[in-house]
Amino acid sequence: MGLDGWLVFAAFWVVFVTSPGPNAVNCVGNGMAYGFKRSLWGVAAILVQAFLFLTLSAAGLAAALAAAPGAIGVLRLVGAMVLVWLGVRTVLRARVAMGAQAGAGSVFWRAFLIATLNIKSLMGYLAGFTQFVDPAVPVWDQMAVIYPTAMTLTGLSYCGYTALGAGLGRTAMAAITGVWFRQVMGVAFVIYGVALGLSG
Repeated sequence: MGLDGWLVFAAFWVVFVTSPGPNAVNCVGNGMAYGFKRSLWGVAAILVQAFLFLTLSAAGLAAALAAAPGAIGVLRLVGAMVLVWLGVRTVLRARVAMGAQAGAGSVFWRAFLIATLNIKSLMGYLAGFTQFVDPAVPVWDQMAVIYPTAMTLTGLSYCGYTALGAGLGRTAMAAITGVWFRQVMGVAFVIYGVALGLSG
């Protein structure tokens, strides 16, 4: 991958990871509820998911999955159901004090679940990967550039969303806005889930 190709890939990846979606909403919510430090476990989960999806794409498994419409349909519906469930649960629990509610493992696995079961995320990785990898060059040589670029930009983006949430959580109106935001976040998960379930 030459410099021009890398710049185009980096620009694509910035748009991909900064566009608001379930991961961003979850990071802001985590930051508000648990503060920046504990919420970094959610960012770590997204980075693990990103590494796995990039590796699957490089190994050709993501393309094989995309070629199996039945598998994509099942993943899409499972992801939609999980997002709707998380949304309803979030709305119902919005008034529960959040500060000490979740440990690092809970934050990590919730974020990993949200990131992994979002089929649009998988398709985004696949689209990004197939557009920027040159079939004439060994794929793992190109991954030496793709991995650090994608992982760095992904980490910066979701750390930014988490910091935004942590900043909102420290405001004087945090108790009121926290309940309101968690309700909005829950509704957003339901909307993402319904939209995912109806897409295809």
